[in-house]
Amino acid sequence: MSKKEYINIEEIGEFGLIEEIKKMFHDKHRAETLMGIGDDAAVLNMNNHVLTLLSTDNLNEGVHFDLFYTPLKHLGFKSVSVSVSDICAMNGEPIGITVSIALDSRFTVPMVKEFYEGVHIACEKYGIDLIGGDTTGSYKGLFINTSIIGRVEKERIAYRSGAHPGDLICVTGDLGGAYIGLLIMQREKEVHIEAPRATLKLEGYEYPIERLLKPEARLDIVKLLRELDVVPTAMIDVSDGLASDLLHLCTASNVGCVIYEDKFPIDPVVYRTALLEFNLNPTTVFLSGGEDYELLFTIPEKYGDLFENHSDVTIIGKILPQEEGTYMVSKSGNKYELIAQGWDAFRKYMRENPEQ
Repeated sequence: MSKKEYINIEEIGEFGLIEEIKKMFHDKHRAETLMGIGDDAAVLNMNNHVLTLLSTDNLNEGVHFDLFYTPLKHLGFKSVSVSVSDICAMNGEPIGITVSIALDSRFTVPMVKEFYEGVHIACEKYGIDLIGGDTTGSYKGLFINTSIIGRVEKERIAYRSGAHPGDLICVTGDLGGAYIGLLIMQREKEVHIEAPRATLKLEGYEYPIERLLKPEARLDIVKLLRELDVVPTAMIDVSDGLASDLLHLCTASNVGCVIYEDKFPIDPVVYRTALLEFNLNPTTVFLSGGEDYELLFTIPEKYGDLFENHSDVTIIGKILPQEEGTYMVSKSGNKYELIAQGWDAFRKYMRENPEQ
């Protein structure tokens, strides 16, 4: 066998593995398949006007969540939000979702109902239906799979691959909060292990903790874009960290980019906590923290005035020709190459479980 056949998954990471799988399925057997592997959702052309969107997600205990500090109701809500965010990232509208779970012997009927209560709250919020799923046993841990269906008019769909030089780069909300929330909860867990009777110190950290435990998909932004009659040239949701996801968008679109540090929207509590309590550069947290589930999208420059002073959309940079590279301009005016240092489930899991 060639040396290539012995490459460990950790060496290429999640997205390298996806690319390897994608190469095996480059032939399309159905004319209805417009987009398969390679975007936030698959796209099927079931009629001449409205496209069908499909996406699936896994959330696995010990990799994506820790039940020590994750309430089951919040986990149910988050499981739905993660998939709705994929539909939003295509500029689409979610319709229905399936939720499948594998449970070990720890779980009781009330615990399962608590999880599905969170699923129900999320379905109510996003106006979608729970349309099925599956339940089975697990030797160890909780495993969740969601599959979602959505729709979008053909003329309004936004792929990752449509950005053009001169387009403005926009991001919704603020970033880095979920990562700081994770650090806070991990810190409190360590304190609890050392001193089980100690009171968890969570007061004042409500915002980043909520960003971690109960993220909300930005369906409101999809509706706003429709009201403004703006169709993004490219779009992706920020699940792996802004730098990683922006680089995915640039790679898919064959373009470069520049973003400006002084434009980055960071919550004040997140900023202070990162800097003063965890000795982290808030800009690094903004660029590399994952699981915020905000939307990153590009628009033609002519629409810039619509978002220049918007309360929930920030223009942070511009798309460049590919040969000009991908970089950030710091507050002091220095240029730094963008590096993908965000979430990678395989690298994280394999570092923490080398025997696997």
